Amino acid sequence: MSTDVNNSAPLQASEGQPLEERGNNRSQRPESDAFKDFMGSKWAPRTAQARAKAEVAAHAARRRRAISEKFRGERLVIPAGPLKVRSNDTDYRFRPHSGFAHLTGLGLDHEPEAVLVLEPTAEGTGDDGGHHHATLYFRPLSGRDTPEFYANARYGEFWIGPRPTLPELNQLLDLDTADLSELEVAITKGAGVVSVGGMRIRLLREVDMNVDALVDTSRINTGVDLEESDKLDALLAEALSELRLLKDEWEIEEIKKAVAATINGFHEVVKVLPRAITHDRGERVVEGAFFARAREEGNDLGYDTIAAAGNNATILHWIRNNGRVNAGDLLLLDAGVEADSLYTADVTRTLPVNGSFTEIQRKIYQAVLDAADAGFAAAQPGAKFRDVHTAAVTVLAERLDEWGVLPVPLEEALSEHGQHHRRWMPHGTSHHLGLDVHDCAQAKRELYLDGILTEGMVFTIEPGLYFKNEDLAVPEEYRGIGIRIEDDILMTAAGPVNLSAALPRKPDEVESWMAGIYSPTGE
Repeated sequence: MSTDVNNSAPLQASEGQPLEERGNNRSQRPESDAFKDFMGSKWAPRTAQARAKAEVAAHAARRRRAISEKFRGERLVIPAGPLKVRSNDTDYRFRPHSGFAHLTGLGLDHEPEAVLVLEPTAEGTGDDGGHHHATLYFRPLSGRDTPEFYANARYGEFWIGPRPTLPELNQLLDLDTADLSELEVAITKGAGVVSVGGMRIRLLREVDMNVDALVDTSRINTGVDLEESDKLDALLAEALSELRLLKDEWEIEEIKKAVAATINGFHEVVKVLPRAITHDRGERVVEGAFFARAREEGNDLGYDTIAAAGNNATILHWIRNNGRVNAGDLLLLDAGVEADSLYTADVTRTLPVNGSFTEIQRKIYQAVLDAADAGFAAAQPGAKFRDVHTAAVTVLAERLDEWGVLPVPLEEALSEHGQHHRRWMPHGTSHHLGLDVHDCAQAKRELYLDGILTEGMVFTIEPGLYFKNEDLAVPEEYRGIGIRIEDDILMTAAGPVNLSAALPRKPDEVESWMAGIYSPTGE
């Protein structure tokens, strides 16, 4: 990786040099005025990029209006978050906080350090006749006559390519934009104790430490109670999370795109299974095949891929993916493509590596499939979210009882004081899905677990059974088998729709599908 421009300037003594500056010791960038003047000149003028308003802009505006209704008269601060360091001075690819993305419509890697501020207005004078006026503060593309252009490896166009200008994002999002340098005044002006005429600030905390510090300093300087403010901030995070419980039509289409790309990724995995079998780290072959599809069709992975073969499939969040993939084993692949809009899929299939289930594998697989189907049948408009889990795990408990695995009678196992079956199905059956793979995580319990299934919700159904090699409570023939089946479900007025149904689920269909794409050479 390039680090800087070559130079023959004399080395400077580093005695007393602060540690934070020593990362530049490798730098050989010229510092002469002649170099700086030359770097800032003789560039063709930029062509103004007219941006058509994004389709998502109108949807994002409605979301801002909805959050505005909940917090009239208060300044709302929603950061995107900064770049995150991977190691030393190299960063991860940027992904904005999901609450920020939801209210702005920005996807891809837009825009590090940006902050959305909803400023309260007189009743009826805000955006779309609402109660707030929204402004997006961000670091705009610098001029080519500035040092940032060629000397800033994080933001400079010479290093990372062009970034948007203020007018470009204004046109794209139909949202007022301002330079990030104006943010401090925008956040702190008039802020203070409400009872003496100050403006209350609510902040989406723990997204950007610099913004947290700015708001906290303002609160301290104006005598605002920090403990009470933390509670108020938490209510904003809760509201932003609950706003995502019901997806609009644009969001649903984006999730469908992510699911379609994910199914293509599973197809690619089956193609490389013969090569995976011959590789010492065959799980990495699987992981790599899916990741390639995620980057080709989407923005990234929605989460780290679980490519777990053999006994590794009994480890719920196995992401080391450094094990072998042996013929005769099962491969549990839990993976999802994140679309450019940042909406993700989350799909799991358990595949027979050699294309055919053994008798015991099929028996356990069918039990998990029956549980998934029971969860799907329970997922009807008006039912509670928790009912899906209850239906699925009841089937699993019944199968475990039939196999003689439960150490107590079925009724006792299913009772609140029993739950013995959960040894082999320790996770929940469902979670909401959207911008986050585990979406809406800050929503109140009564709206999530005890919430009513409603049109527009998107969630998973993912029962499983996991029999570890070391588990002496199950017959030896079950040990080392882990199976999960996961689908992405859209709730409509007519009932649930399986968005990932195009990926085979029934054992015979899985075998037939694999036979149609299984390449002897793995190519």
